[in-house]
Amino acid sequence: MHEQLREEHESLWWLAAAPIIWAAHLLLSYCTAAIFCQKLVERGGPLGAARLAIVVYSVVALGALLALGVRGYRRHRYGDTTGTRHLDTPEDRHRFLGFATVLLAGVAGVAVIYQALPALFIGSCR
Repeated sequence: MHEQLREEHESLWWLAAAPIIWAAHLLLSYCTAAIFCQKLVERGGPLGAARLAIVVYSVVALGALLALGVRGYRRHRYGDTTGTRHLDTPEDRHRFLGFATVLLAGVAGVAVIYQALPALFIGSCR
């Protein structure tokens, strides 16, 4: 490679960002539904605004996960893709971290979708 990879300036937080986004979505969604159903409507009342909030949380989370996945994919496709990828070189570590970021973003995206489904199908606070 002509340019030197500066992995010491990269952060492993990019790898942990996808599970953190998923956990934040989970926390926001369930807290919103719980507070809405407990404090704002009577027992068995419609979810209404809580559903809209959960959809907004989901769209924002999926957008962030998509951006994270694109960033990881760019790291994964770095450099010469015809050579081996199983050596302990800076380029291979760079590509591995990108690949792991893409996989975590994909799994977290599926989790966010499955987590938002009850808000779409359940219309009341029962």
